[in-house]
Amino acid sequence: MPTMPTMPTTLPAFSAHTLRKTVLDMAYAGSTVHIASAFSIVELLAVLYRSHLHYPGNDPRAVGRDYLVLSKGHGVMAQYACMRELEWLNDAVLANYFSDGSDLKGLSDSRIPGLEVTSGSLGHGFSVGVGLAMGAKLNATTQKTYALVGDGEINEGAIWEGALFAAHNALRNFMVIVDKNGFQAMGSTEEVLKLGSIQAKFESFGFEARTIDGHNEAAIHSAITQLWASGSTSPKALIANTIKGKGVPFMENNNAWHYTRLDPSTYAQALAAVKESAMGGVG
Repeated sequence: MPTMPTMPTTLPAFSAHTLRKTVLDMAYAGSTVHIASAFSIVELLAVLYRSHLHYPGNDPRAVGRDYLVLSKGHGVMAQYACMRELEWLNDAVLANYFSDGSDLKGLSDSRIPGLEVTSGSLGHGFSVGVGLAMGAKLNATTQKTYALVGDGEINEGAIWEGALFAAHNALRNFMVIVDKNGFQAMGSTEEVLKLGSIQAKFESFGFEARTIDGHNEAAIHSAITQLWASGSTSPKALIANTIKGKGVPFMENNNAWHYTRLDPSTYAQALAAVKESAMGGVG
């Protein structure tokens, strides 16, 4: 199990290209999948960790911490990359990702400090987040809870049961963030089960909701800030329009990369694309 962290030696920047490079390095080292699923949430996580999540003493187990529930647990490499920036994980641990004896799995695992939920089966993390928010309300703390879900994941009925509960109990300390990249494992969301307006759906369930560009970090930060500052007692919903595989052109909107593994050639090409993107100041 990773050792307990100390304060970072430098202030983490959480730059999107650095996070994507870390994801590529992990995926290649572990010969594992879900790269594109991680890439679509990079900017969302970067903004959350940089500007909104509160961890007293940089301790992922701190009693008064905010909660980030990665309900779409298959995107966990993006979260691991952020945890590296916080020095909760080191390069040696990441280099052993998905190998024999590694504590780091391909899905979110609550045994790892900083991961609040074990979320391989989709739809459950949302309700765990609602429960955490309810507990914080009952304890009269200032803690906030964020649940990050995929758009395909909200096919699950448990999401909407949790939404009803959150609205009924006026959980103003709860925010769901929907990674709306238009795909799920077996195809596009439109092909599998049409979602219509996700914002309108959450609003009809009693949420205060906004839709933004999920790769525009300024827009993400502004929307989160405004939702918390609104004064409404309603739970919050942020629908983030994203691109699955963002940052590597041959992965973007190519659902084959939900389950495709890197080989030496595609690894080199992907690294080059991320580097080029960084030099151009994009994503």
